[in-house]
Amino acid sequence: MVQSYLRHGPTQAFGLVCSSSSNSVFDGKLAYVPALEDVLVWDLKKGQMLAMWHDTGHRAEVTCILRSPQKDHFAVGYADGSIRLWSASVGSVITTFNGHKKAVSALAFDQEGTRLASGSQDTDLIVWDIVAEAGLYRLRGHRDQITAIKFIPATNDVPSTSTAFTSVMLLTTSKDTFMKLWNMSTQHCMQTIVAHRSDIWAMDVNIERNIIFTGSGEGEVKAWSINTESISKGLTESDSGEINKIILPIATLPLSSRHRVSQISFHPTQPFLAVQSHDRSVELFRIRTEEEVQKKQLRRKKRAKEKKDKQQSNSEKVDHEKLEDDEITLVSLFTPHVIVRASKKIRSFDFGVSLKDGLQVMTALSSNCLEVYAVPLPSKSKDPLEASRLYSVELPGHRSDIRTLCLSSDDQLLSSASNDSLKIWNMKTTACIRTMDCNQAICSTFLPGDRHIVIGTKAGELLLYDLASSSLIETVKAHTATVWSLHVRADGQALVTGSADKDVKFWEFENKIATEDSTQSGKLVTLVHLRTLKMTDDVLSVRYSPDNKFLAVALLDSTVKVFYQDTLKFFLSLYGHKLPVLGMDISSDSKLIVTCSADKNVKIWGLDFGDCHKSIFAHEESVMQVLFEKDSHYFWTVGKDKMLKYWDGDKFEHIQRLEGHHGEVWALALSHFGKFVVTGSHDKSIRVWEKLDDPLFLEEEREKELEALYENGTVEALNRADLAIGSGVGDGFPESSISAEATGVSKQTGETLMAGERIMDALDLADGERRIFREYEETMSRMTEDDAVKLQPPPRNPVLAAYDLEPEAYVLKVVEKVHSTALHDALLALPFSKVISLMEYLNIWAQKNWNIILVSRIIFFLLKAHHHQIVANRIMRTSLIPLRKHLRTALQRQKEVIGYNLAALQYLRRRDQTERVAHFFEEEASAEQIRLQISEGKKRKRVNLVS
Repeated sequence: MVQSYLRHGPTQAFGLVCSSSSNSVFDGKLAYVPALEDVLVWDLKKGQMLAMWHDTGHRAEVTCILRSPQKDHFAVGYADGSIRLWSASVGSVITTFNGHKKAVSALAFDQEGTRLASGSQDTDLIVWDIVAEAGLYRLRGHRDQITAIKFIPATNDVPSTSTAFTSVMLLTTSKDTFMKLWNMSTQHCMQTIVAHRSDIWAMDVNIERNIIFTGSGEGEVKAWSINTESISKGLTESDSGEINKIILPIATLPLSSRHRVSQISFHPTQPFLAVQSHDRSVELFRIRTEEEVQKKQLRRKKRAKEKKDKQQSNSEKVDHEKLEDDEITLVSLFTPHVIVRASKKIRSFDFGVSLKDGLQVMTALSSNCLEVYAVPLPSKSKDPLEASRLYSVELPGHRSDIRTLCLSSDDQLLSSASNDSLKIWNMKTTACIRTMDCNQAICSTFLPGDRHIVIGTKAGELLLYDLASSSLIETVKAHTATVWSLHVRADGQALVTGSADKDVKFWEFENKIATEDSTQSGKLVTLVHLRTLKMTDDVLSVRYSPDNKFLAVALLDSTVKVFYQDTLKFFLSLYGHKLPVLGMDISSDSKLIVTCSADKNVKIWGLDFGDCHKSIFAHEESVMQVLFEKDSHYFWTVGKDKMLKYWDGDKFEHIQRLEGHHGEVWALALSHFGKFVVTGSHDKSIRVWEKLDDPLFLEEEREKELEALYENGTVEALNRADLAIGSGVGDGFPESSISAEATGVSKQTGETLMAGERIMDALDLADGERRIFREYEETMSRMTEDDAVKLQPPPRNPVLAAYDLEPEAYVLKVVEKVHSTALHDALLALPFSKVISLMEYLNIWAQKNWNIILVSRIIFFLLKAHHHQIVANRIMRTSLIPLRKHLRTALQRQKEVIGYNLAALQYLRRRDQTERVAHFFEEEASAEQIRLQISEGKKRKRVNLVS
């Protein structure tokens, strides 16, 4: 009988406030921030997480977040090139767009929120139709990652009857130093500007849409003006024969620092500009009006005149100053206001709602926390203005990598420690219930009773914490170098520590009565040093056997020494690893010891004779930790390759691979009851993997892995741009179109290939059914009436009989189930023979007036994609001519219905307007009537009150 195991699956991820992979969005109350593959919604005032937007099965990191003008919608770009449109109220995905080959780096909505432009590391710019849920076109021209996109709307002052050029423009910047202006109606680049000498990292356009600011990697901010007249007229020639440019340079804005400009943002309503050009600060500029600047210049002239009267000799200099001040410069319009200084490196910032006494600026920090600052408005007092921190969210996560994890004996509490803090988590609610300062933690363990925790540090100290009072009760200078490992003996009476100072030290727990100075009352637990075992090399790991018989010590010389724990006599030496052993564990029955090493291997040894049972190549990088599951020979390993793996120590089989972390996995902790596994990583997240009731068979797992590999290979081959459509190898664009500026949006994924296969299966099934019934009808027509009555009709296909559908209705049902965004790519997966077959069904659907919108969309796409084959194929005439006739009839019917409805809506609007106007005029009275009403109001009636 084939052995089955129980599957483990990811259930919870916590410890993250915000990750540094993407920008964050703030609306004054709620912050929408990236958390690796999820988006978290925080109420910053309360410090509560309100929602987590998680798409099951999707693992790519969030790289870009943008709020739509339709406030409930958010566009989120991911590292795999996909874009998901989320509904904030429901917390679910509305639609998914796939078109980019690399991470999405920039997003922009138009004014109505109906179109979305996305830029990526693959240098492509794609415009998406949100309503139709389809890609409109792909624009190529940049040579490096696109860093910012903005829509430049057409000027509104052009009359509706004018035939002038009024197209919406797209403005993009890239790391290739170029800024490009794209015309969306002709889909080509109208102007390319070499904006900076180095990469352009940031760009924004002011509210009036007439000034552009760009920021470079060298810390330079440049301003550019947009010629609105040129946009409305199009590209025109000047008198000298030169083409009038739309974007013109103005000046350079001086900054307080010369670091890389990573973000530039205009306040959506107030006259403020914010520039982030330093790791820890955001510089705010106030935008003055021209009147303010002129008043200031007049004051300056007045002062200069007074100075002139005093010093006649400097008259020439004053005149020169006067001439300079007559012009309003960019520097005089944008004046430095406040510098917001954060506590750590800023990843991104966003403006919140304006308060009565100032602005709100939210900063998302690279150290896994959020801060909101209040920026005061300009005042007449001469005191320097300073931004003050309103609130921050930092407790629910560590500032640096999680280096060690340990669980309490009842699995209720989890302790995690990093370079700066020790945190205690409730495993049921995943809430952080304690935070204590801790310096450079390396290893940790709960002491018996679960009331105390011991931490081993890089400085060689042992820190003893009391959970009830959240305090450090003792610091023991145990070693002179890093404490790499510590372990409590199975009987709970002693503790062993191993350090880089080549010592293994043994400690026992002692209760002493609390003094007046201590934070605790009653008895205190302390560590008492018993004895020391000197080793020949640095000690990297120490482990007691569960039967209290042996002590295993892993050394820097790649060997493991086993001693009798009572006498400390040498018992065994385990050698075979090529690099140092980083972790080890002994099984519950004390028969097996498993070691993991920096050489990427895991070795299983017998503890009776020290023989190596098996050496397994376990991870792609160093294996950091290994632990046995309780009462079994199954064990878990984690490594720098971001993987968690499950193994059978008796059969030496790899049971399951669990992916989820986005950084090296440093820490591992196992439930004492075998119910779950907890991992901590360089990405600052803590993940819980629970044992499910779902059985797992090794052969099935291997088959699934091979299928996934095959599918990934197929998708990669299909997405190669150098293969032409119909080449037989893959679908893409012809070679001539690779260099074209505008192309179609296409990207094959596993989903689109599956959808294409489902359509092909449906076509095969329907064609077979129709052929059988056609043959039956032909046979019937050749027979006499008596014989025809006796002939039994063929049985219906079981699938069609189950759905109770005709073949053409079944094909339509399958096609309708394909997601709108994946439909075009699914149709590209069909071979040409199936396209001809699908044309016949399109004709039937048009004739029966079924889903005309979908029929039109499919037929137009197929005609565009397979134009050459269709034109060259005479057989297509027989299906295309009736299709044209039926489709025109159906579309005419649709047009009449829409026209009728539109006329009715316009009539209702006119009637509503006339009713309102009539109602307003009825109430209007003459001047005499108004005077009469006023005089009547002045005469007060006397009323007798009867008590």
